[in-house]
Amino acid sequence: MDALATDTAVGDGAVEVALVSWPAEAEWLDRLRGTGQPRLLLVRDDADPPVSEDELEDWVRTPADPIEVHARVAVLKTRAARFKPSLDGSGRLNVGSRWIDLSPIEYRLVGPLLEHFGTLVSRDELLRAAWPTTRPSDNQLDVHVLRLRRRLQPTGLRLRTIRSRGYSLDHSEQRSFVRRALSR
Repeated sequence: MDALATDTAVGDGAVEVALVSWPAEAEWLDRLRGTGQPRLLLVRDDADPPVSEDELEDWVRTPADPIEVHARVAVLKTRAARFKPSLDGSGRLNVGSRWIDLSPIEYRLVGPLLEHFGTLVSRDELLRAAWPTTRPSDNQLDVHVLRLRRRLQPTGLRLRTIRSRGYSLDHSEQRSFVRRALSR
């Protein structure tokens, strides 16, 4: 278990599970909760685990048997994969059991946002993705982002503006959708 405790994430490239030392890394845990990344809390033997109803969070008391840690990581990866947003070739955004059809420009905007899910995507990158051969006004991007933001609400995704820098797509703070999507 000690070797695992030094890693910050375990994954196969598709889904990474963050390993969080509890309670030492409580602030990092708070930041991770908004991203939709699955988390395995490594709870100190003398600490109480936090109460969470989030399907993408679990905990194990340390020191822990590596077999138990790997089993919990596998379960978290399976849960996260069922909720991971994806685009299909027909212009549809799939999020759990929900989906929305996207316009061609929305589809091109969502691509880089999913590729960099939970992190900043610059305005310039979105402009190049949505309009590869022309340069529209900044206002056109703002209008399409506003429309896309409204369309994403029922999926449990949130498109956040990072002032003067760009946008970030992540899971909304309302985790009830995650629980409903994973229970189907």
